[in-house]
Amino acid sequence: MSDDSRATNQPPVTPLVRVVNLHKHFGLLEVLKGVDLEVTQGEVLCVLGPSGSGKSTMLRCINHLERPDGGYVTVRDEIIGYRYRGEKLHELRPNEIALQRTKIGMVFQQFNLFPHMTVLGNVMEAPIRVLRQKRAEVEARAHAALEEVGLSDKTHAYPKQLSGGQQQRVAIARALAMQPDLMLFDEPTSALDPELVNEVLDVMRRLANEGMTMVVVTHEMNFARNVADKVAFMDGGVVVEYGPPSQVIDAPRQRRTQDFLGSVSRAPAYTEPDPTHTSR
Repeated sequence: MSDDSRATNQPPVTPLVRVVNLHKHFGLLEVLKGVDLEVTQGEVLCVLGPSGSGKSTMLRCINHLERPDGGYVTVRDEIIGYRYRGEKLHELRPNEIALQRTKIGMVFQQFNLFPHMTVLGNVMEAPIRVLRQKRAEVEARAHAALEEVGLSDKTHAYPKQLSGGQQQRVAIARALAMQPDLMLFDEPTSALDPELVNEVLDVMRRLANEGMTMVVVTHEMNFARNVADKVAFMDGGVVVEYGPPSQVIDAPRQRRTQDFLGSVSRAPAYTEPDPTHTSR
């Protein structure tokens, strides 16, 4: 134990998420070339980088939507998608992987809502079908999740009656209804019209303030600067730069990071909302 640990009398922080030497290729294309990242509980990690840098593939490996070709991911010290037998990793059965995913919420670029179900039905579907929870309990939690994202007045609406920003907020509520330990966001505002971006980012900011552990792939630089605890800049399948926003965004050390940030500096900025105004 270090002198600092004895002085503070605090145990070392164990990461909630560990990405260890992660490799992934599609045919001859090597997309991830040994990615290492850690996220502690309650922390927000924003992942930046150009298209094709491996950001989304890395995110999808966290919940085993993509199968790593090397390395592994742990969430709460549990290897995602695998277990050891002897000294080798063996892939879990699909139902075991599905059980692991119940604690990892994911919000995609596209909303993927069921068009024939109401907003409330979309949010309730997974806890009832996957977790086999009682309808009354799930309905109460679904109403709370919709209140969290500012859509308590849309419970009986159908997806086609909602704006893109509202649909993405329903997708966030759907993930929250599963009571996840971790939320993954894969460029959640990229499919939205510019005027709808902030309403989704505001919900994510509130979740961060409430202590939700989040890994966010995004091009929203001001959101990453204002909300993230750590920022990872990826390019060419590797993490080029990693650290607090004050370092990676405001004072990047690597030339590739500097060039990328210069290229996106004219993008529309996320603005912090007026705390005296609540948008619905």
